[in-house]
This record gives sequence, structure tokens and C-alpha cells, in this order.
Amino acid sequence: MSKHGRVLVAMSGGIDSTVTAMMLHEQGYEVVGITMKTWDYASSGGSSKETGCCSLDSINDAREISVKMGFHHFIVDIREEFGDYVIDNFVDEYIAGRTPNPCVLCNTHIKWSALLKRADAMDCEFIATGHYATIAQENDRYFIQKARDERKDQSYVLWGLSQECMERSKFPLGPYVKDEVRQMAYDWGYEELSKKAESYEICFVPDNDYRGFLKRRVPELQAQVAGGTFVNTKGENIGSHEGYPFYTIGQRKGLGKAFGKPMYVTDIQADSNTVVLGDVEDLMRNGMMVGKLNLQKYEALDGKKEFVSQVRYNDKGVLSTVEQIGNNMEVVFHANVRGVAPGQSAVFYEGDDIVGGGIILSSLKQ
Repeated sequence: MSKHGRVLVAMSGGIDSTVTAMMLHEQGYEVVGITMKTWDYASSGGSSKETGCCSLDSINDAREISVKMGFHHFIVDIREEFGDYVIDNFVDEYIAGRTPNPCVLCNTHIKWSALLKRADAMDCEFIATGHYATIAQENDRYFIQKARDERKDQSYVLWGLSQECMERSKFPLGPYVKDEVRQMAYDWGYEELSKKAESYEICFVPDNDYRGFLKRRVPELQAQVAGGTFVNTKGENIGSHEGYPFYTIGQRKGLGKAFGKPMYVTDIQADSNTVVLGDVEDLMRNGMMVGKLNLQKYEALDGKKEFVSQVRYNDKGVLSTVEQIGNNMEVVFHANVRGVAPGQSAVFYEGDDIVGGGIILSSLKQ
């Protein structure tokens, strides 16, 4: 019988999940490893070798490590539900002229659901991952807190977790910096793993070319949207483009046309296949509307509050006045923010604590 109970650890074959498993084992938990197959790389059609947390090599690494550590290990095929939700949403959002955040959706709606389901089937009280974040509790509410390592902090992608998910989740790496985690792997005899490079690509776009992925996923798309119009901020026609789904807010390179000066995508108008270009100053916004809210620290927000709003991963955030209106949040920045992209996640912080988050519906500009 284990000292603290049985915990299901999501193992990718990388250093973070391996150290997570070892830490929990040393703390007296009975560890069960699980690796989720989310994507069939053979169907991606990309030019690069498969990489990342869900590749075949990573799955084999996770199994080998689990066997070496003496843990039970299971591989779970969730490709069908992953594809139906995460990939279809990814494609639909670009076709709608927005910029999706598939890793947030995968964490919130697929991976945690799959983990909890298997944890129940295997009599595991808890689930654990190698995310750099921590979980706190206050006034009967669970919420995510930032990790100690500011460079590795992943709290931003965990805003969608429910109270049930957080109550049963563990993030052992939250109090550590990456160098300490690498040292732990080395000290446990995993010298090669301690030096393993990290992957930042979207798992189903291993070559990091989302435009190519869209063209392969929806072959008719390119013909449907070809011949769109570039306009400047005055609405004047300044050229043609490949099609609005192949551009993102803030993009400067890869526009396919020289304008004599740096130009940035400042707006995407899907209905008319129009992409608006402007100077970097034209990317600045003073607020946003956020929907699909998930509140963590508080059950509801009454009146106007001041929190720090973060609109992209690794963004430092800006102090904002927010007001909850139904399941939407009206946000006014205290200083203008560059490149607020509809479809991306907005996360609200009170110090290191996540108040909640949602999906950016639109940006506001004076």
C-alpha cells in the first residue's frame, strides 16, 4: 500500500514528466504512467520528422522509462476525439478569420478528461503532469498559480481547468526552475534525458507550417480564398493576397509582397477576404471583449475589478479594468497592448493567481 495513494502521471517521454513521476514516487505515491496518442503523423503530410510530446519516439521513450523505473505504463489512443475537437476547431477558427490556441483546448477538453476517465478506471485518486505551475486553494476554490520559473511558467495554458480537474491534479515541478529539474534527472541516472532538447511545435503541425497543414487538411480551401485583397488602414486597395486564413494578427513576414516599409497584419475580415495592413502602431489596442469564460479563484465577479490581463503565452501582461457581463468579460487596458488576436486566450491574474480566462472575441481601439 502506498503512503499517499495512487497517482496517474501523464508521461510524454520528456524530462519534465519523467522527473514528475520520480518525484511523486519518492514522496510515497504509487505511480502509474500513461501516454496518450493524440495524432497520426503519417496523415499530417508535413515535410519534417515527427517531433514533440506525442510522437512515436516520445511514446517509446515514455514506455522505456516507465519500465526502467518499475512503474506500470499504459498507452491510450485518443486520436479520434482529439481530431474531432482540437483539429476541427483549429481549422474552423482559421477559416473564421481567428487565431486558435489548440494547446489550451487540448489541455482543457481532451487530455484532462482522458486522464480523469482513466484515473477512475485504475483507482487513481490523483493525476499529475509535468506542467510548470502550482495549484492553490482558498475559500473552497481551487486555482492555478504561476510557477517559480518565470521563463517556463505554463499557467497561461491552464486557465480552462475546472474545479474538479484542479482538485485531483498535481504539478510537482511548480516550485522548481528548469535547471534544477535537469539536475534531478542527471542525479537519478538519466544523463541523456537531462540534456534533451524541448519541443515547442503544435503536435499535429510538426513542421510548424500551419498554412501547409490547412491546405492539406482542406484541399479546396486555397482555391476558395485565393485572390483576396490587402488594404491599408484607410481601406485603400494595396494588393492581392493568398487568402485570409493564411495570415495572423501581428504578422510581418511572409506577406508575399514588398511595400517599401515594414507592414503588419492589423485586422482580418473573413467575410470579404480582406486583410488590413498597417504600421506597428496600428496594432495597438486599448481593450478587448472576452468570451467562453472559466473563472477559477472566484465563482463570479461583481462590478469592475483590476487584474493583470495576459493575451499571449510569455506575455508579461498589463493592468486592466475588467467587468463581467454574463459569460463575457469587458476589458480596458491601462496601457495599450500590441497584437490582440481574436481566438487567442486571455488570462486574468491577481498577483500570481489565475482569476480566470477566456477566448478573445474582439479587440477595442480608440
